[in-house]
Amino acid sequence: MSRPTMRRQLLAAAGGLALAAAAPAFAQTGPFPNRPVKLVVPFPAGGPVDTVARTVGQKLQELWGQPVLVENRAGAGGQVGADVVAKAPADGYTVFVCSIHHTVLPALRPKLPYDIEKDFVPLTFGARFPIVLVLAPGVEAKNVAELTALAKKSPGKLAYASSGNGGGTHLAGELFDLQAGTKLLHVPYKGSAPAMADVLGGQVQMMFADAPTALPQVRGGKLRAIGVAQAQRSELFPGVPTFAEAGVPGYDAYSWAGFVAPAATPREVAAKLSADIARVLALPEVKARLHDAGAEPAPTSAEAFGQFLSAELAKWGRVVKAGNIQAD
Repeated sequence: MSRPTMRRQLLAAAGGLALAAAAPAFAQTGPFPNRPVKLVVPFPAGGPVDTVARTVGQKLQELWGQPVLVENRAGAGGQVGADVVAKAPADGYTVFVCSIHHTVLPALRPKLPYDIEKDFVPLTFGARFPIVLVLAPGVEAKNVAELTALAKKSPGKLAYASSGNGGGTHLAGELFDLQAGTKLLHVPYKGSAPAMADVLGGQVQMMFADAPTALPQVRGGKLRAIGVAQAQRSELFPGVPTFAEAGVPGYDAYSWAGFVAPAATPREVAAKLSADIARVLALPEVKARLHDAGAEPAPTSAEAFGQFLSAELAKWGRVVKAGNIQAD
């Protein structure tokens, strides 16, 4: 082989290697997304927030033609997962599924390693999990007004179960005390299942239960639902009045799930995530699936979700302070 021929072959080989090395970088410049997207859920698999993430993720995968993976990073009441995503690359390929816990935690734990407003960009509200006040068999009250009168007559005697200290079902009770002028006894449990078991058994008189926990018991006739703890009636409990209708004006409390991304996520990528997640949440089959799981999808604009987060932080901060609630 002549020297010029060998030189040409070496140059061609070098050029091929350069193109191969550049291929992954070139691929990343294509339309978003062009590789798997991860939804981080800060709670164990099988819970309400996880159900929302997996339902949405499945439809996003169909829409994008790319894998959408759900990763459960549970711990510290949702803190662990939030911290993981706050420190993740801000490229749109890691999305955080946050919840009511993330607007309560700042009041309970002022030294969090992240800031839910500053370290994330809002994408869209996901779904609401209505909270409904259910009474154990044997409780005399037939409605919220009668329960309020009964509670005022015997302060600290009527007890309500919750899924844990500082959670949505606990704070719903604290907010009720503040706005109805009552003093209920809080009995925290380690999860909704044991809390509901003791309400069903009559060991505790009532529970501000989220819809996924309450719905089977109410539909099965085992518990009476006397009030929905939000401003408007729930599609899941259409015959149950709101607390406002029952004489506690302005009362509004529910658990929820929403979508955020790391703060430095490119604007056009965040806009696509926001639009596509909202589009998926509006699909009839997604609405039906989430209704079956005790959730009401309610997609919003990114701006509206950001305003919601700010309002929730302020509201639950006041409730935590007024109730002198301490972190577990």
